[in-house]
Amino acid sequence: MPGTDAARPAHGEHGRPPTRADRWAAFKRSPFLPAAVLVLILAAAAALFAGSYTYTMANPTPRHIPRALVGPVDTVQGRRFVAGMEKALGASLEMRRYAGDGDARRAVEEQEVFAVLTVRQRGVELDVAGAAGASVAQVLAESGAAASRATGVPVRVRDIKPSQPGDPRGLALFYISLAAVILGFVGAIQLSVHARALNPAERIAFTAAYALLGGFTIAATVDWLLGALDLPFAESWLILALTMFASGMVFTMFNALMGRWAMLPTWGLMVLLGNPSSGGAVSWPLLPSALGHLGRWLPPGASVNAQHTAVYFGGHQHPFPFAVLAGWALLSCGVFWVWRHRHPGGRDRAPAHAAS
Repeated sequence: MPGTDAARPAHGEHGRPPTRADRWAAFKRSPFLPAAVLVLILAAAAALFAGSYTYTMANPTPRHIPRALVGPVDTVQGRRFVAGMEKALGASLEMRRYAGDGDARRAVEEQEVFAVLTVRQRGVELDVAGAAGASVAQVLAESGAAASRATGVPVRVRDIKPSQPGDPRGLALFYISLAAVILGFVGAIQLSVHARALNPAERIAFTAAYALLGGFTIAATVDWLLGALDLPFAESWLILALTMFASGMVFTMFNALMGRWAMLPTWGLMVLLGNPSSGGAVSWPLLPSALGHLGRWLPPGASVNAQHTAVYFGGHQHPFPFAVLAGWALLSCGVFWVWRHRHPGGRDRAPAHAAS
């Protein structure tokens, strides 16, 4: 029939079986390659997620606990009790000498020390600060009781700065900071999916808008609705909003730099590294030393530190955590603005007749 030979595929081109190179090229063009990569990434992320939280939180170990010392430690029972506490803790105590109870209490308010050890003639007094870290206070109280039994030195343990009744373990501040961090970058992801046409300035503005509203709803729910915490509302709202904005802009920055793989560095920085080292669930003296120092420079740790001081140590707020949050927000906005042409989405502002 006419045209039959022309319609038939060439024998050499389509008649031979595909080679390994052909199959690999077809696989790379198919949706199976990114799906397979995601399977491996998710498996690795699951292991890292479980490992990072287990390593830092499952068995917290005291490593470096600053404590105030009042009274003559050079007495026999003073030396015996301190040695007994260090043995019970399995770590050395950093003892800072103070002239009197007033100076030691001020050091507690400034969060320079986690406990006050006062040596008396008939024994010792161990004052812990549960609000400075419930896990640290528990470890110190238990080790003080153990040292007293081992040395025969009487000890009186009391909590001079307890947590609020609605948050006896001191975890509520960690939870609200965690919510701000996760919802911060989840909001940025949703803007990229459902509002792709936003231009760079509009994207930053809407990130700030949901951060302000989200911070308000978190604080209002925990304080007004549930009554779990008595927050200094305006300050806590500001901290939560700044945390959400910084977290959202971190994802937006990585989205401009890495496109569809932006979730990987965001998740690693904020969740795998930032949250376990924040000091919220386990206080920093019980964390591995490197994580304890690194966590203060990341948004989750800065948020927990600022919120913790605002709620329990009002009047002694430090500028450092606010500088960290603001620094991440400005860095992310700056990088995103410089590389905004690579960010997926946006729209052409030129009129239709000019574009044609």
